[in-house]
Amino acid sequence: MTELWVQRTGVRRYSGHSTRGAEVLVGPEDVDGVFTPGELMKIALAACSGLSSDQPLRRRLGDDYQATIRVSGPADRDQERYPLLEESLEVDLSGMAEDELTRLLTVVERAIDQVCTVGRTLKEGTKVTFEVKDIGRE
Repeated sequence: MTELWVQRTGVRRYSGHSTRGAEVLVGPEDVDGVFTPGELMKIALAACSGLSSDQPLRRRLGDDYQATIRVSGPADRDQERYPLLEESLEVDLSGMAEDELTRLLTVVERAIDQVCTVGRTLKEGTKVTFEVKDIGRE
């Protein structure tokens, strides 16, 4: 199983890591070159939808199809949460007949609803636990 962690690199700045060698820079909105935690959540949602819909889209459009998934949703700062996240899959479907298009959209939406773990988690909610470990006393 891949391990994930973040390390503090400065005031309100962190770098996220995985045991597979991936790295992402995390910080506040006013710092260039970093993602905020909320932006990473939105990117995770869009990427999950893309990965979940890749197979049915490839089957109909071919391996080289181009797609962009945009995701947005402002934070409610009074509640410190995102009350609505909106995704939009941009893909060229102009070569499809109306009945093919209707079928493809149904299959794509079903695939995302069934296997996008991030979307399913956000929709259903999840329990989050947190603890502080004093590593100086171990």
